[in-house]
Amino acid sequence: MNYAVVLSRANQGLDAPLVRVEVHLSNGLPAFTVVGMPETAVRESKDRVRSALLNSHFEFPDRRITVNLAPADLPKGGGRFDLPIALGILCASGQLPQDALLGRECIGELALDGTLRAVRGTVAAAMAASQCKRQTVLAQESASLCTSIPGSRMICAKDLLSLCAVLRGRAEPPEIDNTATAQVTTYRNLANVYGQHAPKRALEIAASGGHNLLFTGPPGTGKSLLANCLPGILPPPDDREWLTVCALYDLRGTVPPTRQRAFRAPHHSASAAALVGGGSIPMPGEISLAHGGVLFLDELPEFSRHTLDMLREPLETGEICLARASCSIRYPARFQLVAAMNPCPCGYAGDSEKPCKCSAGQRMSYAARVSGPLLDRMDLQVRVDREDAADLFRDHDAEDSAIVQDRVVKSRERQFERQGTSNAQLQVTALLDSCACGSAERRLIQQSARQLKLSARAVHRLLRVARSIADLADEDKVTVNALREALSYRDTLRGTP
Repeated sequence: MNYAVVLSRANQGLDAPLVRVEVHLSNGLPAFTVVGMPETAVRESKDRVRSALLNSHFEFPDRRITVNLAPADLPKGGGRFDLPIALGILCASGQLPQDALLGRECIGELALDGTLRAVRGTVAAAMAASQCKRQTVLAQESASLCTSIPGSRMICAKDLLSLCAVLRGRAEPPEIDNTATAQVTTYRNLANVYGQHAPKRALEIAASGGHNLLFTGPPGTGKSLLANCLPGILPPPDDREWLTVCALYDLRGTVPPTRQRAFRAPHHSASAAALVGGGSIPMPGEISLAHGGVLFLDELPEFSRHTLDMLREPLETGEICLARASCSIRYPARFQLVAAMNPCPCGYAGDSEKPCKCSAGQRMSYAARVSGPLLDRMDLQVRVDREDAADLFRDHDAEDSAIVQDRVVKSRERQFERQGTSNAQLQVTALLDSCACGSAERRLIQQSARQLKLSARAVHRLLRVARSIADLADEDKVTVNALREALSYRDTLRGTP
């Protein structure tokens, strides 16, 4: 038979649309043509495939070869179609049985010597194949990331020759190494933070409810250290969150962190495209790589205001839509924003030891670099002041991160049992029922909203923080004390009470 069809997957963000790789051999002058809207890397696959087949001791047909990637109106890029094209040629030329690829989808790049190489987007393709109850044929180095996919079935190999032996039933597929699925990441321990009881309390509240957090204070007081402690007290991600993170990192061609919350800390020179994602073929940015984890922005006012304002919509919706003329791709971006900044250009406004050298206008201009709408989305705004130097050399009994994490996990369990989500993601329609505020609590909220000129969004975020404080205290209702503590974390940057 001179015709063969091999199933594969294209790459469109976390979506992996099905592609039929149709191979036809016909008489005529030898030629190798690839059609079906292939990009440059796909058109170049014919040279890689020819060398890989010959170096794997297969016969390359001396005939006219036509490869169609269907559907024809779907853009195809990368080297992911090398393997299905090579297998299609082998099936069409009778060197591989036609039924060897039934119920299987193939993805992988070929080296000139026939070695199989990993490609970006393999996790998303394997997820789609698993949903269709098909087996995935892929490179051995890609298989370890796909082992956590529910119901996944895979065949992996290091090169084309050994893969064909497995497909013919003449050899067993190699075992998948699960030890190389992630990079080991160690986060800071709260036990190493001396003093700073109020900021550590705010950190625990933020971890409990998934709230955004802003640290402000003089340089060297521990703002960055505290932010680096947050991932260590967050609950571990569930299977679905971890799988999404793996797919996002795979799209960027990087190794995900170990089975824990992601922590991303881009430099303040990062562009808007680096932060939220972009490119001619839209790739996930830092906010998507921080999905389910923490995005830490140190020296917040040093970021471009345009870049910072692009965070406003993802903070509300939990996703980012990257629209281009040819496509529109959505990436998840449900992250906790933790930011740190100095109160003024010199950094010492309000410091008890070192006087500030900035004028009032300089301080106002510095604070204005962060827009009001973005500050309005910061649930907790905490001042981190200087600790006495003598306290740094005294024995302290600070809690270990594992102890704090245990309380946070219990609080999260309480939230999911009550409302099915964390407090930060609680919809407004269910917020009042979950808070169960009495008349005294309502009067306090109304009075505080007038005095602090809080927006409706700020009031709702205030209630969510108070609900997290109550959950940490194992209380069914939001009390006046919980509301007062939540109010103490509002508008610290602008000097309001």
